[in-house]
Amino acid sequence: MKKIFALMLAPVVLLLMLMSADGEQAASPSEDTNQVHFASLKTDNPASESKSARLDKRGAVAKDDAKKGWINASGTTSTDSMIAYALTLMGTPYKYGGTSDSGFDCSGFTSHVFQEFGVPVSRSSTTQSEDGIPVTRDEARPGDLVIFTGTNPQVREPGHVGIVISEPGDTISFVHSSSNGGVKISQVEGTGYEVRFLDIRRVL
Repeated sequence: MKKIFALMLAPVVLLLMLMSADGEQAASPSEDTNQVHFASLKTDNPASESKSARLDKRGAVAKDDAKKGWINASGTTSTDSMIAYALTLMGTPYKYGGTSDSGFDCSGFTSHVFQEFGVPVSRSSTTQSEDGIPVTRDEARPGDLVIFTGTNPQVREPGHVGIVISEPGDTISFVHSSSNGGVKISQVEGTGYEVRFLDIRRVL
């Protein structure tokens, strides 16, 4: 009797074991699928790119866009394109003696921007203060150089330089590479640059 009962019970136990095994196998592909899905999300997500890679891509595109049409109909430099290019360098760190987009000092930044557009300017803030021709402060326009003293305004010699981005008659705004924050936009009036202001030079 026990043998007969055992024989009747065996198929039921076997069936339960098979069902259990199928359930585990059914769960496995689902877990694998999730893993593949999350892995692909990490791969495809732009946030997973390194910051420098994203900046390189953005900078390359912006630089190309800014330089399209940099020569206007009269054969001279388009200041709009030049300013647009200068602004793509915002956030580049300050680096003493730097002349590339890995880091600039003030005159390294201005000379880099102008030279990218074939405009010859000298390398230092002292010599840039003699480049081009002087114009009045009220005449300052985009593309002009704005010359300042160094950090000590009592020493009335060139020590800092930027590129004007404002229109004549407006508060003078300029883009420059500062030891306090790298490439950024500042203004003259109402800031410490007011007392350091020396000259505007037109090189375009």
